[in-house]
Amino acid sequence: MTEKRLLRYNRLAHGLLSLAVVAGFLAALCVVAQAWLLSVVVNRVFILRQTLTDVLPFLFVLLPLAVLRALFVWSGDVLAQRAASRLKGSLRQDLTHHLFALGPAYTRGEHSGELVNAVVEGVEVLDEYFTAYQTARLLARLAPLLIFVVVLVLDPLTTLVLLFTGPLLVLLLALIGSSVKDIAQRRFQELSWMSAYFLDMLQGLATLKLFGRSREKIETIRAISTRYGSTTLEVLRTAFQTALVLEWGSTIATALVAVEIGLRLISGDIVFDRALAVLILTPEFFLPLRQLALKYHAGAAGRAAAERVFTILDTAPAPVGGTQPAQGRGYDHPRRAPVTRSDIRFERVSFAYDNGQRPALRDFSLHIPHGQKIALVGATGAGKTTVANLLLRFIEPNGGSITIAGIPLSEIDPATWRSQVAWVPQRPHLFYGTFADNLRLAKPQATQAEVVAAAKAAHAHEFIQHLARGYDTPIGEQGARLSGGQQQRLAIARAFLKDAPFLILDEATSHLDAESEGLIQDALDRLLRGRTALIIAHRLKLIYTADQVVVVQAGHAVQAGTHRSLLEQGGVYQQLVASYEGGGR
Repeated sequence: MTEKRLLRYNRLAHGLLSLAVVAGFLAALCVVAQAWLLSVVVNRVFILRQTLTDVLPFLFVLLPLAVLRALFVWSGDVLAQRAASRLKGSLRQDLTHHLFALGPAYTRGEHSGELVNAVVEGVEVLDEYFTAYQTARLLARLAPLLIFVVVLVLDPLTTLVLLFTGPLLVLLLALIGSSVKDIAQRRFQELSWMSAYFLDMLQGLATLKLFGRSREKIETIRAISTRYGSTTLEVLRTAFQTALVLEWGSTIATALVAVEIGLRLISGDIVFDRALAVLILTPEFFLPLRQLALKYHAGAAGRAAAERVFTILDTAPAPVGGTQPAQGRGYDHPRRAPVTRSDIRFERVSFAYDNGQRPALRDFSLHIPHGQKIALVGATGAGKTTVANLLLRFIEPNGGSITIAGIPLSEIDPATWRSQVAWVPQRPHLFYGTFADNLRLAKPQATQAEVVAAAKAAHAHEFIQHLARGYDTPIGEQGARLSGGQQQRLAIARAFLKDAPFLILDEATSHLDAESEGLIQDALDRLLRGRTALIIAHRLKLIYTADQVVVVQAGHAVQAGTHRSLLEQGGVYQQLVASYEGGGR
């Protein structure tokens, strides 16, 4: 099933592969013609005692046939390689699109290293699968059949030997090669796990050094590498055994034909030229099977990789825990007319992670009027960030409805809606590249003046201008060279540059020192002016001036009002404020 799906996945790749097989079949036809011409030349020279002049026309035909055969073989290799490149490009593009469709809710539940291995190494394995295994497999069906028909015409008795030995060798190939599939699948899984483990180790290198666990991890990597190497050798050993059995089997079968032909030639039951042609063609009958045996491990590795790739592609683009799939295929579509008013309502919304096993929101209702700033507060795990993820369309609600200016959010194109939203998360992601590149993620067409203005508004210009190359300075992977406050200011600069009417601040001032928090607080005050905003914060200083504060507890909105009115009410909010102010910041 996986093999058929892979072959039909890209129509052009399938067409190029078919042409490669046709080229291989034409090369086999050239072999048949060469065998017949060679047998005629040898018969005329050594049996009929003709001169070189008499056989010269046949020799002149043999030379272009050899060139033509080489051309067909070369064309087959080129076409198969192009088919593989086309298929790999199509799969990588679709995998990337689909991972974007699945969104953060899916990728957070997977090992990043394993996903990278599937998209990069897993797809790359299909190169040899297409160029070597598939062409060998298809030619192993066509070329022996062609030669069988030719031998049947030349000497029907010899076909009995081929008819017995050919299927027997195919059966041996299937029996021995069946174990390769399980081994190859285990090898691919071990490689994926090793990639995930190694990436996790690199990302946590500072923690490992701190706790003195580096040597232990090195030993673990050594053990994993040893196991992976053993599995690889097991695959190669099985492939060698398969090739050896086919090689010996075809040699014995060829010897049987040679003995049978020799005895009949001595007794005069077959003419010399036919006998020689059959002897030349017999090894060519078994050659495609031998080639298939040599490439059998590539087929098993390709199937194992394809199964993992299709597992990702077959994952429905519904959020983790959600039961309602995103509209359409879940991909970002071209932008349409923007939503003019950010009047947002949550009506009895429910959501649970882990396929409904871990509830986050239960009958949650919230109103964010256009132009107002609504703050969500509550203990960790109360469901605040889930509200932000629902608004960003990273996940979909299990129940209830979310509307924007009266329009169901599920009916608004995701890209259209996200173009109206600026998001400052708790841990902003910074990509490898320059400061300017990272800021322009919010607005790719922004001028240098706009980039600088946004950085100044976020208090990021102060530290960027002191760098050796300014805005062209490389940041480093995940902003490793920057402090938490600097990373946060860059995220705020992105929001300034995007200039979206609706703003989501998710713990934007957490884990910062007093100086950084002061700068960021000033930047956020300016960013919030004239915008509709949802503010999520543990540090309550950020939300004291909000138009309304909503207290979330165990997925419910339990209190709502201004900071002052909630303090007068007492209850959960008063406890949060008391805990914050008495926490000795």
